[in-house]
Amino acid sequence: MIVKIFSDGSARNNPGISGYGTILIYGDHRKEISEGFKLSTNNRMELLGVIAGLKALKKENLDVEITTDSKYVVDSINKGWLFHWEKNNFKNRKNSDLWKSFLIEYRKHNIELIWIKGHYKHPENARCDILATTESGKNINLLRVDEGYKL
Repeated sequence: MIVKIFSDGSARNNPGISGYGTILIYGDHRKEISEGFKLSTNNRMELLGVIAGLKALKKENLDVEITTDSKYVVDSINKGWLFHWEKNNFKNRKNSDLWKSFLIEYRKHNIELIWIKGHYKHPENARCDILATTESGKNINLLRVDEGYKL
């Protein structure tokens, strides 16, 4: 069976209060993950949501299908940009901390990334959006600091 991960990110006033929402589906099992941050960017949240989904997997060598509305995430991998950045030690690349973390998780599984148009009648994408925006709408005092974010 394939593990399906759906993810979305949100940032108010990009950069600003941010959050991600992620759903994992494996057979009849479903898990939702979300988290908010005091200050970050939409791209970081899009990527962090995918990473959180991958880190939630308890086994390795799984077939994983990741669906996201983030061209930033999907194109970076599917077009090979990420692997070029890695060869150049992420020189002058934003979010290198998250990309390095992603690569660790990515290499544990057989992953297919799928891009979908955001907010386009896709129930899991819509739910992830709700999770992400709910997190980014929380009281700022309840949110974590995105340690890797740099202005």
